[in-house]
Amino acid sequence: MTEFNYDEVMPGIDRDKILERMRDTLSDFRYNHCLRVEKVSRGLAAENGGDVERAGLAGLLHDYAKERSDEEFISVIKEKNMDPELLKFNNAIWHGIVGAEIVKDELGIYDEDVLNAIRRHTVGHTTMTTVDKCVFIGDFIEPKRSFPGIDEARQYAKKSLDAGVTFELKHSLAYLIDRNRVVYPETFVNYNYWIAKGEL
Repeated sequence: MTEFNYDEVMPGIDRDKILERMRDTLSDFRYNHCLRVEKVSRGLAAENGGDVERAGLAGLLHDYAKERSDEEFISVIKEKNMDPELLKFNNAIWHGIVGAEIVKDELGIYDEDVLNAIRRHTVGHTTMTTVDKCVFIGDFIEPKRSFPGIDEARQYAKKSLDAGVTFELKHSLAYLIDRNRVVYPETFVNYNYWIAKGEL
């Protein structure tokens, strides 16, 4: 019997079938990461008055398309007439924004709260819901994460979801700049919005 029953909130969603599909399409590393993010996202939602089931489902599926080929992402962008600017980027951006479309098509999940949390889990958004924030932070601080700043990230997440989001955007932007990486333009917009809220 499955640990969490998403059918109670969204009829027809069978977690066991989703897990089976994920085991077939993801590496063990990525699959287990998704399970941890599901659990952390649910916990954050419970602690912060969010929708636990939607946060959990989005957390489970946030990296559903992470290991797909560039060719598949490019094909989806073109077939669905998505923003052509996306073609200038790569998997780091695609697996969230384009990945939500793959989740919709392959798993029949049309709940926009869930899909938006998947879309926004890499670069955030200026109008993030509690579900969005829980998945965004859950992905960043799940128990197996280990990088300079992880302890600080977890402390800010405990302070508030807004503080957790702000720290993560600041940390991620600094990481990209330090490595001379191209930055997705919306990342700057989101950073400016959240840092101006003064949570750090």
